[in-house]
Amino acid sequence: MQFRWSRRLRARGKMPDSDDLILLFDCDNTLLDNDALLEDLRARMVDEFGQIDSDRYWVISEALRVELGYVDYLGALQRLRRKDRSDAPVMRMSSFLIDYPFSSRLYPGALEALRRLRAMGKTVIVSDGDAVFQPHKIKRAGLWAEVRGRVLIYIHKETMLDEIAKCYPARRYVMVDDKLRILSTMKQRWESRLTTVFPRQGHYARDPAAIAYPPADVVIEHIGDLNEAVLAARSRSAR
Repeated sequence: MQFRWSRRLRARGKMPDSDDLILLFDCDNTLLDNDALLEDLRARMVDEFGQIDSDRYWVISEALRVELGYVDYLGALQRLRRKDRSDAPVMRMSSFLIDYPFSSRLYPGALEALRRLRAMGKTVIVSDGDAVFQPHKIKRAGLWAEVRGRVLIYIHKETMLDEIAKCYPARRYVMVDDKLRILSTMKQRWESRLTTVFPRQGHYARDPAAIAYPPADVVIEHIGDLNEAVLAARSRSAR
């Protein structure tokens, strides 16, 4: 899914000019601390529904993830509804999700990193997720405006490289993502055309199974550590 202008340009038979470098950023646990959001959601679910129905919500959520290929928080909440009781707790939970202060969950230095790297090339958010909650989260966090609407949302972004390149053609790309699996898959396709950056943040960075992949080109501890000097050093090393 590509937002804002791509449909209009395609209707006219035009595509954007090619750039020298495009910087692609994942959202969850790369720019935004999604683990902390989930902790808040789990605590609120227990408060609203009790432990039994809260556990039921997460079972539904996991089943939907397997079925759809992405986490659908609002869809799981809809399926949690019962005919034999008031929907008031469901309504409160939906409001909690929609009104959540996502900007407070941005990692320290995330916005600053996006701003610093504008000098190197266009910044683009490439995320996985649903077509309603995920773009809402990105907007409410302030990320949408920070990248000037350059947002792509797919079910599995690592399988959409041709589409990404069509939307934002460039000679070279940088991909910043907390999942080594995704970085490794993209690197296999784009090879030296892509520089991969792995910020060791979030639960995937601590999961032995999730890090059992070839290392990224650049490893940083926090997204705030990413700057022009880090990427320039990598570029010089590659040459």
